[in-house]
Parts: sequence; C-alpha cells; structure tokens
Amino acid sequence: MHPSPFAAMLLATLLHTVVLAHGQFGALQASKEWTKPDDPKVLANLQKWQDRKLGILIHWGTYSEWGIVESWSLVTTRHTWNNRPPQYAALDDRSYEKVYEGLATKFNPVKFDPDKWAKAFKDAGVKYVFSMTKHHDGFAMWDTKETDYRITSPTVPFHSDPRADTVKLTSEAFRRQGLSSGLYFSKADWHSPYYWLPELGPGSGQGPNYDTKQHPAEWQKFKEFTWRQIDELMSHYGKQDVLWLDGGAVRPPDADIDMNGMVAMARKRQPGLIVVDRTVGGINENYVTPEGEIPAHYLPYPWETCMTMGTSWPWKPNDHFKSVGTLVRNLCHIVARGGNYLIGIGPDSNGEFDPIVYDRLTGLGAWMRRNGEAIYATRPIAPYEQEDCVFTQRKNGAVYAVVLPKDDQSGLPETLTLPPALGAKSVRVLGYGKLPVLDGGLVRFPEELRMKSRGGLGWALKLGKQ
Repeated sequence: MHPSPFAAMLLATLLHTVVLAHGQFGALQASKEWTKPDDPKVLANLQKWQDRKLGILIHWGTYSEWGIVESWSLVTTRHTWNNRPPQYAALDDRSYEKVYEGLATKFNPVKFDPDKWAKAFKDAGVKYVFSMTKHHDGFAMWDTKETDYRITSPTVPFHSDPRADTVKLTSEAFRRQGLSSGLYFSKADWHSPYYWLPELGPGSGQGPNYDTKQHPAEWQKFKEFTWRQIDELMSHYGKQDVLWLDGGAVRPPDADIDMNGMVAMARKRQPGLIVVDRTVGGINENYVTPEGEIPAHYLPYPWETCMTMGTSWPWKPNDHFKSVGTLVRNLCHIVARGGNYLIGIGPDSNGEFDPIVYDRLTGLGAWMRRNGEAIYATRPIAPYEQEDCVFTQRKNGAVYAVVLPKDDQSGLPETLTLPPALGAKSVRVLGYGKLPVLDGGLVRFPEELRMKSRGGLGWALKLGKQ
C-alpha cells in the first residue's frame, strides 16, 4: 500500500459485475470491477463481514526501526512519500538495499503485547483485525520455513522471544477477545531472488524487475514460494476469516501466480475464506478496497475504505492523528454508503502504539457503546444521507438516523427534518429518550438535550412508526 488519491467512482451493473471509473492512480486503489463470488460459504461470510463494519489493519516490520514508509524506499523511483532517511539518501540503490535489509539485525520489539492490543481494539468497538504477515519488502512476521528473512531468524534479536511469531500471537489474542482475525499478505516480495533478480538490482516499482516470459523458470519458483507461504499461513495459524492480498502488480498476464488455484488451495484449509485480491478484480476480489478515500455515494456491493488513523500506515514519529470525531464521521458516512471502515495503525520498533492511538480508540469505543446499534449489522436505506445525518436499517426493519455535527465541539441542531419516505412518527435518541416527529418530518431537540450533546460527535435516533 502507498499513498495516492482514489478517484471518484461511477456505477454500472452488468449481471453480477460492477465497473468503476478511475482517475490517474485509481487502478492502484480500487479494482475496475466486482464479481459476485459463486461459493455459498463465501457469500455467507461476506454477510457476516459486512455486519462487523469496523476493522483495524496493522502495519509493522523492520521499517518501524526508522519510522519511515513501509517498504517503498527500496524502489529506484523517488517520490515525496517514499524518501529515504537523510543519512542514506546519497547511497546507490544496491547499497541502500543492503542497509535497509540490515535493519532485521536490530529489530527487537520487546514491548509487543498482543493481549493489550486485542483488548484495546475490542473496547474500541472494533470487530475484525488484520495482522501483518509481510509487506512488499518480504520481511516475514511469522515463523516461515521459506526464507531466512523473517522475525524468527537467528540474526534477528527478537527471534528467541516466545512472542517472536507475531502472526500466531496476534491471531490468537484477537480470537480470545471475540474479534475476527484476518491476514494482510503482500504477493509482491522484493527480497525474493525470484521476484527481484539480484543481478538486476532493485526495481522501479511494485512488480518483478524482469520479464517473466523471458525467465519462466525463475517465475515458476516464485509462484511455488508464494503458494507455500500461503499454505503455511492457512494451515498453522488457526481460523482466518479474510486473506487480504496486497501487491496488485502480481496479476496476469505478466505476473501470473494462478490465483484461482492458490485460492482453491487456501479454501481447502479455510472453507469459506474471504479473499481480497485487491485492485485486480474478478472472482478472487471478494470485496473492493478504496484506499485513503470514501466513495461519494452508496455502492451496492461489498466494499471497505482502508485509511490510516494518522498520516502513515506504519508508525511515524510525531505523526498527526485524526480526531475521534473525524473517525466517527468517516465511519457513519461509510456505513450509510454500504461499506466497512478499516483503520490503519502501526506500532513502533518496540512494539508499542503511540499513546494517541489508544486515546482515539478509547473515544471511539465510548461512542460505539452508545450508538452501535445504529452501525453494527445494518445496511443502507434510501435516501442514504442528507446534509446533517445518515440513515441505516437493521435486519429487523428498525431504521436509524445518525445526526452528525460539522466539527468535534458542536451539539445537536435546533431541528432536524427527516425524509417523509421514512414514515417516522417519533424518534428515540439513544441514551436520552423519545421525541415526537412533527408535520413535515420535523424533529425539535430540547435545549437541555442540545446543551448535553455538545462534543458528542454524533447522535443515533431510532425512528418509530407511532
């Protein structure tokens, strides 16, 4: 993953396929189509996943030692977002690669506490979490047998710690707290000698640094390597609900690893597994993942906005984080438009999250405990939203309006006008009480409630028919 804008999407439906329009970088951030899965177990699990609404994606690895962007400083092309640390900026690409890979010999996250993480996520109202297995740099955060470039390698200081297999520890901790566990896995692997051929040096982008058609034997070895790593993760790390595959450059026709076969293998180990072959489209991208942006309107298929809590996917020193109010407003708009919200955070090289991350999680949890019934297990309902609120509906038919302020300090407005089509005769403000709906769908909020509501970040109203 890397920062770039997600273009506005246009909807068109052809049978089960939805086609999206993209701007300059759109193809990197969301696929061009969504195809309905044909596996009943996958469809059932997608419904459960859509009920969860709120997830966490963890980015960490050796790059956390420097507090820089994940992996991307290795490529030969420079951008404002993938600059190398100043002390290494003058190095040639091969020399920099050696220094970067040497970070593994320093990586020692001694304060890693997966149970603390899991409890904080649960208390925040999070329902699912994706553990980092490896990013594009190829450093494995689990005890893989396929490479020495892993956290359990004897050259890594943390290797002898009983917590060294971080994927095992996080997955187990999340499940103990009742959270759904999933795995982030990059198909691209810049450390593999069969992906970036060593004699050619670092590549300029996400894809392999050679023509796979000219070197079929090397590419076949990379395919087999990837399959074996996926098989390890699907076989030895307990129940996983989602396999979230990054590295969209690995796709046909030039970088084909036979995703259909690999997914079939994974589902033999994990029946009903949701697979997200993000940005690629087709039968193996079970939901769409706009990155860093929220689609402008309701979309009638499974999707998930993945967005950082701060300004970076992994930990960055002195980062600036979104306020609790911004997180709440994002969540409500996303849910009203049919999506899930995946918030990206990362611990530092010691394995600790920034205290501000815990503060934001605490605030989010307080809001969800009061208003969660208007969010979890809901689906959008027309007209979806208006300037001052969004609308959701539970499976039992209960309809909610979530009133959203323009900033974190505001309270409820004097009045709210509900769409006549919703047929509301009364509203129950969650945590307060019942109010009548006047002619024209008008709701007047008592001054006492308005004063109490200041700083409340959003208020869920359950609509009544009488």
